Amino acid sequence: MQIETSGLSTREINAQIKAALAGGASEITVLNPAARHNLAVATLQNTPIRFDGSVGYYCGGLSDGANITVRGSAGWGVAESSLGGTFLVGGNAGNGAAAALRGGTVAILGDASARAGVSMKGGNLVIGGDCGYMTGFMGQKGTIIVCGDAGAALGDSMYETQIFVGGSCNDLGNDAVISEPTEDDLQTIRALLEPVELDWNKPWKKVASGRKLWNFDKRADIWREAL
Repeated sequence: MQIETSGLSTREINAQIKAALAGGASEITVLNPAARHNLAVATLQNTPIRFDGSVGYYCGGLSDGANITVRGSAGWGVAESSLGGTFLVGGNAGNGAAAALRGGTVAILGDASARAGVSMKGGNLVIGGDCGYMTGFMGQKGTIIVCGDAGAALGDSMYETQIFVGGSCNDLGNDAVISEPTEDDLQTIRALLEPVELDWNKPWKKVASGRKLWNFDKRADIWREAL
């Protein structure tokens, strides 16, 4: 089914989406979203929801099991705090994409701005282009794949999140270390990139925590830098 949003408020659009989900719609296409904020938040069904255009802040945030595609770009915080599901953004994404993500997969085919995957607690974030500064900041779990170049302070103060970069990553954050990915890592990368038709055959680098910040030590210089 289609929802024409011209002249509707965000509340009215979301009410129509929820009514369509409750009514058993097999697929929902939202026309002319016009970069409105907070669309399809707290979605708990896996019925495909397609936004035919760009969306604003926090699209699909606080969801669990959602299946959301944006045929355009997304503002800040797409899929923030989501517990699971699949999110596909055909263009670019603003700051904090997949912030505090707990599960599922968020794929951004274009570039992602600053702090992508900040405080991730699980799940997967795929970025088809470049990412901005402090991607993966304080990431606790989960996987981030950056097909292009990474911005400054990559992986700053991470815990168990792992980042794989196909381009350059010349400015690592506090306590981030770089290594060669294992064969299992490469298979994980391939499994996440092939479904969204992104090239996985790249000179991948793995960025993970050096674990020096996992326990506070007031005598350690790295703690002074981090604070």
